[in-house]
Amino acid sequence: MEQTLPRLELRDVSCRFDGAAVVDRLSLSLLPGQVTCLLGPSGCGKSTTLRMAAGVERASAGEILIDGDVVAGPGAHLPPEARGIGMMFQDFALFPHLTVRGNVGFGVRGAARDRVDELIARVGLSDKLDKYPHQLSGGEQQRVALARALAPQPRVMLMDEPFSGLDNRLRDGIRDDTLEILKEEGAAVLLVTHEPEEAMRMADQIALMRRGRIVQQGAPYNIYNNPVDAEAAAFFSDINVIHGVVKDFQCETPFGPFFCPNLRDAADVEIIIRPQHLKIDFDRQGSGPLPTTADGVPARGAVARARFMGHESLVDLRMEHDGSILKATIPGVFLPKAGTPLWLSMRRDRCFVFPCTRQSRLGDPWLHAKVQA
Repeated sequence: MEQTLPRLELRDVSCRFDGAAVVDRLSLSLLPGQVTCLLGPSGCGKSTTLRMAAGVERASAGEILIDGDVVAGPGAHLPPEARGIGMMFQDFALFPHLTVRGNVGFGVRGAARDRVDELIARVGLSDKLDKYPHQLSGGEQQRVALARALAPQPRVMLMDEPFSGLDNRLRDGIRDDTLEILKEEGAAVLLVTHEPEEAMRMADQIALMRRGRIVQQGAPYNIYNNPVDAEAAAFFSDINVIHGVVKDFQCETPFGPFFCPNLRDAADVEIIIRPQHLKIDFDRQGSGPLPTTADGVPARGAVARARFMGHESLVDLRMEHDGSILKATIPGVFLPKAGTPLWLSMRRDRCFVFPCTRQSRLGDPWLHAKVQA
């Protein structure tokens, strides 16, 4: 079976500023028609990686290839206009003195000019051909920027936070429309975002970045359900963290033992569970602890606070065993009064057990903010 050549490939690419590695030996490949999201917190090197792929920033080391041809590397650096790429940025960068048709057709020559009105129609702006950017809404400007980037039929589309300036109500629809058009065009798409929801919605593959490196890569379902560490789990959603110590390859907790087959005795561990995977049962006075189930031993807590979030309720429980707060989300309306005793059990198939790193023990500011009450 013939193997498809990557449309865009980065091989051990690094970028240094003042001696510090902003991107450190990063490798990534994109196939034709594939949408890959570079996802990570601000300052992790996402946009620098995109600028190197575009040719706007020079790589300090490594190679960048498009359709197997080296466009950046030792002794080679093609400018952006020679790479066959399209670019979209969060500010849209439209020319204020040009109409919609003028913006989309800017720099397009020959047969490709026939695509201008066709693309404008595909983004739903045929009735705005002669309007100027200031006469358009933010969503309309974004669609003009998309049509302009696609007009030259680029082999690679690079997108840097292209939806961040849009109103939340518009964003989902415009993202879906944009994805549909990108898929039809067949270009390899590299999208930079710091929003996990956007990456999950748009991407075929997510490359999770941290401190200049890709720490995990895979399909959205896999990367969400099999995080590489606690920090990765916390990036995609709120999490609860229960600390413990390994003895005889297991960790004892108020929820029963958790097996830790690959960790040595006396190792500190973190047991991670998302709020939606905690199960709540009412306390039955005089009945004593609830029986052990397949999900382990229930632990008792009391409601500290309950809030309705629109499609679910968020309940904070102060645990009886150590006074810590665990968060549980319940579909629909569930608003027990503060002080109400409840039993919590944990879905074992939804828990993650990780060695406790020095950084998480000391309270990494970003992770700390995700797990506190």
